[in-house]
Amino acid sequence: MSGLRAAGGVAKKVSKHVRGSLPGLEFHKTKGQHILKNPQVVKAIVEKAGIQPTDVVLEIGPGTGNLTMKLLEAAKKVVAVELDRRMVVELQRRVQGTPYASHLQIIQGDVMKVDLPYFDICVANIPYQISSPLTFKLLAHRPSFRAAVIMFQHEFAMRLVAKPGDSMYCRLAVNTQMLARVSHLLKVGKNNFRPPPKVDSSVVRIEPVNPPPPINLLEWDGLVRLCFNRKNKTLGAIFRQTRTMQLLEANYNVVQALTKGAVADAADAFAAMATDDTPRLGFTGHDADDASDMEDEGDDDNDMKDTPAQGGKRKRRASEGFKQKVLEVLEANNFMNARSAKMSQDDLLRLLSCFNRAGIHFAESQLTLGIVVSAVSFELVSLSAAAVN
Repeated sequence: MSGLRAAGGVAKKVSKHVRGSLPGLEFHKTKGQHILKNPQVVKAIVEKAGIQPTDVVLEIGPGTGNLTMKLLEAAKKVVAVELDRRMVVELQRRVQGTPYASHLQIIQGDVMKVDLPYFDICVANIPYQISSPLTFKLLAHRPSFRAAVIMFQHEFAMRLVAKPGDSMYCRLAVNTQMLARVSHLLKVGKNNFRPPPKVDSSVVRIEPVNPPPPINLLEWDGLVRLCFNRKNKTLGAIFRQTRTMQLLEANYNVVQALTKGAVADAADAFAAMATDDTPRLGFTGHDADDASDMEDEGDDDNDMKDTPAQGGKRKRRASEGFKQKVLEVLEANNFMNARSAKMSQDDLLRLLSCFNRAGIHFAESQLTLGIVVSAVSFELVSLSAAAVN
């Protein structure tokens, strides 16, 4: 029997715990503790990970250790991160007295909260609810690792590897594939687990792009989030929305004010952007956004209507001059009738470049914010010093 826990599946309310193969050990379905009972799948995962004898392997969710033991046979060292204390005790018991005991380091804790050490390869079998944040935590890890082989819920895996034109192509795919090469390795049916989860799983290989792309990732995600909020609509329809124009003009005014050295104007612009009723395009989790664009199957641009502001307040509309500026960028570069669902990475990069050349940006730059705060603080200090003198 295997100690590998399934990636997918939601616990049935009628039974939260299932008796495991070990005496007195119960597996918590609410924590994704579904035991992989097919040793051939364990073997395939280790083989497809491409582990070298000198590698340090990070394993997330080792469970009772069947996969861990196979990893120890192939790697120089395994660092296992496990939240469940009972599993930690079982894993320690399993390696005790073996030649592998000194090659295993166990970190007990939540993988989303602990600082991850250096590793060459990651092998993870995770609860599906942390799939998106864990993926991007790994991709943000430095120094960069060589590859990650992760068991995801099958549907999530298909979104990760989707290409332009695929029904599953979404913001998650675009952002992940900007930072890494992703490939589907194998599908694992739910009947390979005990107890079986409600959904099938898939193993995906993620290889970070090294060095990372030289772009502002917050701004990139701001553009992608806007475009994929309704991925089957034309960009012309998306960018004509009042809320979109309002935020883009607020960003534009900040950049222009800083360029001209108008610190006070820039500070006012940032204050306007910080109001509660101002829409944001910055980085957020992917699950909610992807759910909305998975539901968006229509092609009628006429349904892109603005909804009133919360509380019934009418928002200040963007100026006609700025609207024309945005639409000219789309028209001049043949993007007016393009649809995000069919745009490649290169298409989106070119779109971002065209807007940036026109001074139009898609995120509140932390650097810009720092300049504004520092400049305003300098002015306040200067005024205070003058008053004292």
